Amino acid sequence: MNAAQEDEREIYEIYAVRYARMPRLRRDNFLGGDPHDAPMPMDFFVWLLRSSTRRILVDTGFNAKTARARQRDLLRCPIEALAALGVQPGDITDVILTHLHYDHAGNLDKLPNARFHIQDSEVDYATGRCMCHETMRHAYSVDDVVELIRKVYDDRVVFHDGDSQLASGIRLLRIGGHTKGLQSVQVQTGRGMVVLASDASHYYENMERGRPFPIVFSVAEMLQGYTRLAMAADSAEHIVPGHDPRVLAIYPPLSASEPDIAQLHLPPMASVPEDL
Repeated sequence: MNAAQEDEREIYEIYAVRYARMPRLRRDNFLGGDPHDAPMPMDFFVWLLRSSTRRILVDTGFNAKTARARQRDLLRCPIEALAALGVQPGDITDVILTHLHYDHAGNLDKLPNARFHIQDSEVDYATGRCMCHETMRHAYSVDDVVELIRKVYDDRVVFHDGDSQLASGIRLLRIGGHTKGLQSVQVQTGRGMVVLASDASHYYENMERGRPFPIVFSVAEMLQGYTRLAMAADSAEHIVPGHDPRVLAIYPPLSASEPDIAQLHLPPMASVPEDL
């Protein structure tokens, strides 16, 4: 891409919206466990990409029924939460599904005008022979997968095979690892190229220390994914993990009344707690 083309790329604001949380221990978050059995809670996010012309949602969270079934602390409906940003469900024209785990692919029925972007290999994985094994299908919700297939038959799903340019300033990166078709999202912002890792790295520590999360389709792809994330972002401070509570401590909140919405297009704050 030449300098003129780079100047023409659309610039986005990125908002991380925390909609749920759950307690966990360090041993739960690293393949092989961890000798320090301290608390290491998990937050659940969706991400809004907003430019002067586009409203794009990255992942769609889960609903109250799923929260009860899986004993998660649902703070708010992730789709209704967009109202705090002046966005209504019908304003969303495109949804990037990073993968089809229950906490990333629910609520599809609440987005009446959206097209859904997914990797070929993720749908193959979520509907194929791997799902014959309870261990592999545990993190999927059959209702969510079926709802996506309904959207296929409604001509509302866009399939991608590998890296793909979704729009000016937005590129999909097929990472794999955590699931067969997990994709991260590269986004052009005013502070540079930000990469939403989603579950390519649940926590900062997964990628910083090369210690994979234990739910994994391919350990090799997950480890290689950390390198891909680093290459795609302008710096380590431009990579945002999928579930780390530190995100809300590092980035400026939308407002004092909306502390669960972080502005990822703004530089990280100087003081970052290390003990979260």
